[in-house]
Amino acid sequence: MLTTTQITAIKWEKVDNLLPVIVQDSFNGQILMLGYMNQEALDTTLASMKVTFFSRTKNRLWTKGETSGDFLHVKDMAIDCDKDTLLVMAQPAGPTCHLGTQSCFADSKGFDLDFISQLNQVIDARYIDRDESSYTASLFNSGVKRMAQKVGEEGVEVALAAATDDRDELINESSDLLYHLLVLLRGKDVPLTEIMDNLRSRHK
Repeated sequence: MLTTTQITAIKWEKVDNLLPVIVQDSFNGQILMLGYMNQEALDTTLASMKVTFFSRTKNRLWTKGETSGDFLHVKDMAIDCDKDTLLVMAQPAGPTCHLGTQSCFADSKGFDLDFISQLNQVIDARYIDRDESSYTASLFNSGVKRMAQKVGEEGVEVALAAATDDRDELINESSDLLYHLLVLLRGKDVPLTEIMDNLRSRHK
């Protein structure tokens, strides 16, 4: 989060008192939108921890989600090296774009690793719906022991594919392993974000 020193160092005069703000999904890194903040909008954002812009068309403060409920909950902030652009990492409560898409840049193909977050969202939905025609839902219905068994089986298959230098099989089995691991984590109510936090702490 921004420190008092960083906030006071913002060069408002360079941007005519309207700071460009890039909003990024704190979970998957997707760029959600671009907006502008004046000093009051920044202060309001820091106080409420909900992204608030200065609307140039409405000529007033505008909290994203104030009518739809699709707020952008602030997780972190960073100022750029020139101190005239702000990056906000946020957790979206719903679609960011007024057109109903997750991002205002819906045409972007996103990051290669972004599909893991998409897959994780599908797994979450299957956990809730438990549609009997869904393989994922059937794993949840079968219980933790079965889910853990599948992770073990796929782990062995990955090791065998690597040991036999079968690249195609290594890719296929690694895909199966990642999928079944995500299912197991959801079944045990362990968010993927906690795994990421653990990896970060180990890296430090």
